[in-house]
Amino acid sequence: MTLARLGLAASFAVLSFAATPALADEGMWTFDNFPIQTVNDKYGTRIDQAWLDRVRNAAVRIQGCSASVVSPQGLVLTNHHCVVSCVQDLSDAQNDYVQAGFRPQTRTEERQCPGQTAEILTDLVDVTDRVLGAGEGLEGGAFVQARAAEQQAIQRENCGDDVTLTCQVISFYRGGRYALYKFRKYEDVRLAFAPEFQAAFFGGDPDNFNFPRYALDFGFLRLYENGQPVETPNHLTWSTEVPAEGEPVFVAGNPGSTSRLLSMSQLERVRDQVQPTTLLQLSELRGRLQQYAFTSEEAARVTVDPLFGVENSYKATFGQQQALVDPEFLGRKREEEAQLRAAVAADPALAERIGDPWGELTAIEDRAADLFIPYRQLEAAAGQRSLLYGAARTIVRAAKERAKPVAERRAGYSDADIAALGRRLAAVVPVEADLEEIYLAFWLSKTREYLTVDNADVQRLLGRESPEALAERLVQGTGLADPARRAELLAMTPDQLAASGDPLIEFVMRNDDAAQLLRAQWESTVSGPTARAAERIAQARFAAYGTNQYPDATFSLRLSYGAVEGWTYRGQEVEPFTDIGGLYERATGSHPFVLSEAFAAAEDRVNKEVVYDFSSTNDIIGGNSGSPVINAEGEVVGAAFDGNIHSLGGAFGYDAALNRTVSVSTAAITEALRSVYQQPRLLEELGVE
Repeated sequence: MTLARLGLAASFAVLSFAATPALADEGMWTFDNFPIQTVNDKYGTRIDQAWLDRVRNAAVRIQGCSASVVSPQGLVLTNHHCVVSCVQDLSDAQNDYVQAGFRPQTRTEERQCPGQTAEILTDLVDVTDRVLGAGEGLEGGAFVQARAAEQQAIQRENCGDDVTLTCQVISFYRGGRYALYKFRKYEDVRLAFAPEFQAAFFGGDPDNFNFPRYALDFGFLRLYENGQPVETPNHLTWSTEVPAEGEPVFVAGNPGSTSRLLSMSQLERVRDQVQPTTLLQLSELRGRLQQYAFTSEEAARVTVDPLFGVENSYKATFGQQQALVDPEFLGRKREEEAQLRAAVAADPALAERIGDPWGELTAIEDRAADLFIPYRQLEAAAGQRSLLYGAARTIVRAAKERAKPVAERRAGYSDADIAALGRRLAAVVPVEADLEEIYLAFWLSKTREYLTVDNADVQRLLGRESPEALAERLVQGTGLADPARRAELLAMTPDQLAASGDPLIEFVMRNDDAAQLLRAQWESTVSGPTARAAERIAQARFAAYGTNQYPDATFSLRLSYGAVEGWTYRGQEVEPFTDIGGLYERATGSHPFVLSEAFAAAEDRVNKEVVYDFSSTNDIIGGNSGSPVINAEGEVVGAAFDGNIHSLGGAFGYDAALNRTVSVSTAAITEALRSVYQQPRLLEELGVE
């Protein structure tokens, strides 16, 4: 559902080589390197730079997802599962908008989503030479820090202290290219409409990553500034026409992360260590959340969004692992790597310049295997999903860095950065104490299990308490649930924090030096040397295959092209469309195939022939959730919300025969707004009669 499209085994019979120029409809292309001529030649379209600029100016990046501006008054289309956390934050025991939907009748009833931001890309500038030049002659952690400092300097020079801008230096091609992406940022983002969870996620986990689908997975946000809706003349035109089978469509969004350019040694450690650890922990955490959800109606209510996220992550990660244990898939990846290495060996000058980065990565991965578990448990995944722990660590680390001279601070801790942290910490976000205790107790118990009771770091974490007792004491005793208290603590020096009396702050301070030491070791022995080797592999790719390549996904704006198509698997033909009538036929009355109350009440009014969801060949990944699906005229015709089960290998390769994007049509959204939810003001704003 969240498009964490990672991997399935039997889907790679026609997997194209990621090292060579992209084939079929493969690729998540940057806007400054989109293959315009290739697309126009294949589909008979007339895409040009002006078309790309219009699409780019309407694309929106929100937290963890994608979106698009679809009206002159700042109305933003995305997925329901991208706003459900906001819906839950705005809900309480008396007003459960997750179950009932959020349907304001006027703009004055639209409510701000706590902590949500929206960013629109305004400029991109190549800064490769400057970044590659930083850290020259340095190694390990010093190299990582020098590079990070240079990137921060570029960002500061271009955005300064302007809170309406975001500047981000992004790495492409695993370090082969760097670009400054400059965004217009909006911090007042309000929920404008959301259907019921049961309508948006009809079919639940059984239908997730499957097709046919009958999910109304959409929601509307609105951009505000100075208390007023933002005027957005650059927006996509809403279309109620469904693209025909074979018609070209485009997906503009922010794919989160792919690993198509990893070396074999890197993939093997992901397969043997990273994924199994992740799967085991997700599985156990899911069980704990399910057990808690059964304890009361309120527990069931507050668990909807976190349980949905864990289940989705587990299913996607399991699919990824299935790809990594498939011998045919790994054989193709080995062949892909061998082709590139042979191309380097055939050019003596190139071989001398590149050296043997693959051998270096093999040695690095051996070191990474030894460090991974302590680094993961004590630093990278510390606190699991606990909002309170995250706030405490943010405050402690900001205080430590602020105490240093500006030139000696780590990247990300300038005065402007710390001010931005303060704004984020000031967001009024509901904190569920029971869930916080579950997250912390789970993290502490798994850390003790993995590192053992006698480990010095574990002994410092737990002292003489059990994970459960410690988690309860920290959550019940901290004042970090209060935004005002968070602001007070953020302003303190390290000595003042130590004397604050907050148990969670004290807990983080007691353990933070060890965690940061592990991070320094990781940078010195893993991430720094990996970056060095990966840069040389990127240069080898450019030398061997040219620049007509797309980079791995980095949660930066991309455009993919494709066509509306179904697929055939093991003799079974899957059509690319479902209609609203199929929703009523699929409903059984038993969870998760229960009609939402609104759809049940509207059965006599709704047009059952309207296309509901459709599939296409577009290449997407997690982070693309909410991306607009756009026709050749530049009109929005859908919102991408999922991939089919075969596309779970999208983290590692694109399968033209089987990989499909799943989208909800704007025709279905329009019909729902008209006949199910009776929202004439939104229809008028979208230009629909």
